[in-house]
Amino acid sequence: MHVIVATDDPAVSDVVAVSGSTAHIVHRVNGPGPLSVASARNIGALTALDHNADLLVFLDVDCIPGRNMLGRYHEAVLDAKHRDTLLCGPVTYLPPPHDVDGYPVTLEHLINPHPARPAPRDGDIIPSTDYELFWSLSFGLAASTWRQIGGFCERYRGYGGEDTDFAQTVRAAGVPMRWVGGAHAFHQFHPVSDPPVEHVHDIVRNANIFHQRWGWWPMSNWLNAFEQRGLITRDCECRPAVP
Repeated sequence: MHVIVATDDPAVSDVVAVSGSTAHIVHRVNGPGPLSVASARNIGALTALDHNADLLVFLDVDCIPGRNMLGRYHEAVLDAKHRDTLLCGPVTYLPPPHDVDGYPVTLEHLINPHPARPAPRDGDIIPSTDYELFWSLSFGLAASTWRQIGGFCERYRGYGGEDTDFAQTVRAAGVPMRWVGGAHAFHQFHPVSDPPVEHVHDIVRNANIFHQRWGWWPMSNWLNAFEQRGLITRDCECRPAVP
């Protein structure tokens, strides 16, 4: 079952119809304020669970599934050694497409997993205790494990922090983490800024929420860069600098 959570985006229905997809679309109203990605993911999971899904696979909207991604997650969750774990797949950051037609239908020849994350050989599944490496671009888990974890914390809004929080919730719940070889996804190219200064208010707010919940600061490289640029001040908490 393919679930698409469309937040304040009614045009998604037309896109899906034109593509011939049979995806189940959930239209979600975000309301005023920054986007709640955590809420959108929770709604997508609930929709799948209501249709008796046994395996949940999450893929960010700017990511493309590899040919074997779903199969490798499915094989992992069928294995008793890995069934009650958080499953993470390698992600390749794609270069810009060569022309207006976009990327080729087959992307496997472009596989080049991000070097900051484990990338096991196809067919291998390796355990990890480094929950800070979790990212929400692509991951999977059994429905029973999702219920045990309880989903994403919806206090986070806007850019940054909710996936780092989810990983700490996974750790606190005693759920092991695995990296699944061959479960490749591809992140489509789009311009980014480093540090993401356009998201400074979201990052500061979410970092403070995380610190209140877990006692340490996430996104430290960004916070340090913001402070060096005079965009934030830091003492016992972070806050935007006053001009």
